[in-house]
Amino acid sequence: MKIKDIYNLAIKMGIDSDLRGEERIKQNLARKKQKYEKLSEQEKKYFDLESLANPFLDTRILHIAKDKEIKKILVGIDIEPAELLMAKELKDIDLVFSHHPLGIGLSHISDVMELQAEVLNQYGVPINIAEKLMQSRISEVARGVNGANHQRTIDAAKLLELNLVCFHTVCDNLAANYLKKEIERRKFERLEELISFLIKIPEYQEAEKIGAGPKIFVGSPDNYCGKIALTELTGGTEGSPRLYEKIAQSGIGTVVGMHVSEEHKKEAEQANLNMVIAGHISSDSLGVNLFLDELEKKGIQIIPCSGLIRVSRT
Repeated sequence: MKIKDIYNLAIKMGIDSDLRGEERIKQNLARKKQKYEKLSEQEKKYFDLESLANPFLDTRILHIAKDKEIKKILVGIDIEPAELLMAKELKDIDLVFSHHPLGIGLSHISDVMELQAEVLNQYGVPINIAEKLMQSRISEVARGVNGANHQRTIDAAKLLELNLVCFHTVCDNLAANYLKKEIERRKFERLEELISFLIKIPEYQEAEKIGAGPKIFVGSPDNYCGKIALTELTGGTEGSPRLYEKIAQSGIGTVVGMHVSEEHKKEAEQANLNMVIAGHISSDSLGVNLFLDELEKKGIQIIPCSGLIRVSRT
């Protein structure tokens, strides 16, 4: 496989596992194409053409130093210049893979957050409310990443002549889809049962060993789960804290997420929601692993680094 083949596979798997369904993604892409066609020539000059085919703009090919068959990949949750120097030292690394977005992927992370409003609507939150509350949070995230040094790691990859990609929401979709199916299949009654299940997943087992395993942030082990929503495992980053009241009103009893801020925690408490945090790096690892397994089946060697808890299910 070459880099473009790996990228195309990532987009396909991201669409196949998206909680919104393939048809919704096709509609969104078609709508974006219609908007593009109405732009002036000057506006088209700066339009991100990749967005016409890629619904996950935080998943990108960042730099191709040498387009070749990929046999060995260095994979990390976060990749910075230090990891690139490591790749150079290890030798024979054909591609460096970051989960968290870099460069243009980071600057567009807010674009994938509309996913959350559409998923919340599936759980019963009226789309106009979910969309309105998410819009303010999307603007906040966009402003937050605006001042970042987006190209720092990409510039290092260029100087070191290394191929570099970042695959974010596609992998988070894989984790969210996997957990949603497993949780809904089991129909847990109380939070302690949900936590017990999560800790049996290898990535969360390893996280538990270092004190970073699944935890109940709001609620207690004896609490009833009620309806469980996986609304905060994909879609860029945390949504609006003001959504928790609406989530509770829609009949949700427990929210499962990767991580949570204090503001979000307090809002969940006020809404009488249970909140289970599966774990950030462990959840990232789960999604990345589900993708890497497909590469491993094709004979590609995986070298984990930078927090990736590598578990092969092949």
